[in-house]
Amino acid sequence: MQIGLFSVGDVSADPTTGRTPTEHERIMNTVAIAKKAEEIGLDVFATGEHHNPPFVPSSPTTLLGFIAAQTKTLLLSTATTLITTNDPVKIAEDYSVLQHLSGGRVDLMMGRGNTGPVYPWFGQDIRNGVALAVENYALLRRLWREEDVDWKGKFRTPLQGFTLAPRPLDGIPPFVWHGSIRTPEIAEQAAFYGDGYFHNNIFWNAEHTAQMIRLYRRRFEHHGHGPADTAIVGLGGQFYMGRNSQDALREFRPYFNEAPVYGHGPSLETYMAETPLAVGSPQEVLEKTLAFRNYAGHYQRQLFLVDHAGLPLKTVLNQLDLLGEILPDLRAGFAEGRPAHIPEAPTHASMLAAQGAHEAPRHDAVDDVTGTSPYEMARA
Repeated sequence: MQIGLFSVGDVSADPTTGRTPTEHERIMNTVAIAKKAEEIGLDVFATGEHHNPPFVPSSPTTLLGFIAAQTKTLLLSTATTLITTNDPVKIAEDYSVLQHLSGGRVDLMMGRGNTGPVYPWFGQDIRNGVALAVENYALLRRLWREEDVDWKGKFRTPLQGFTLAPRPLDGIPPFVWHGSIRTPEIAEQAAFYGDGYFHNNIFWNAEHTAQMIRLYRRRFEHHGHGPADTAIVGLGGQFYMGRNSQDALREFRPYFNEAPVYGHGPSLETYMAETPLAVGSPQEVLEKTLAFRNYAGHYQRQLFLVDHAGLPLKTVLNQLDLLGEILPDLRAGFAEGRPAHIPEAPTHASMLAAQGAHEAPRHDAVDDVTGTSPYEMARA
């Protein structure tokens, strides 16, 4: 089970102080949060992609490349990569480079994006969102898997004899998740290719989330990738912890009430009752998170949003310390009753092993003079 964080990179005022961080502070705070995630033993850090204020992560590969240079084990991902408004050629190039720089510690979550004005900024129309997602991803897969690509589609100029440079690390493209909240076509796309499906359920009730996951699992099996319960599923989540529930509710309430995404709407208690948001003691957060399996089944990735709504860096890092305290119990809880045939989420290492490779990957090759791999020399 992969457990980690995702960030949307919002620049929001702290409602308790009125202070808004600078864009520079927000970017550097994100790096500090990712490093803290590795320190406490989390598996994944994912960044969103936004091209409009008040967000800062407009260049995910730049941010993740910087984080890769300062971490050793953390799997780097996106939440999401905009498959609709990015050129598939550029996505293929950028994430191949990031693969090489990170030693394979990278995967992607494809998404359409839900901000209408962004589409024309990149020469597209939001009304073509699903069609763009389907066509662009089909091309992206070919770019990663074929050396000479001839291609013609509706939304992009044709390619003739195009070869991606650099090729994916060890010839293995990054594993792809398809993120969708409410679009069945995207769940179908994930199932068709046998890719992962990530339901960012932070704003939705359990019934809707279960319905989308059931659709994906059923279609995954229909397309011949294996039994429905072996499909690769990820979920979002949100929490705020205090040593007791009263402190947690008191501390988080002003942030909830003013948050751009859900402030001035239903009460905190209503939102907690109807969505995955967990505010309370570490034990309460642990129990609510493990209960996600009641409607999602056994799944492979759990990502939490913790650095939003103006929460200051010190508070976020404290939240991660509390998460670190319950992390062993969280892992044990997810493992309990998990059938042996349920797979883990694919990683570069597991996909390389599945290929039956007998030679060490080139990024691990040891120089016969220095006794150090080129990858480790670059990190030094």
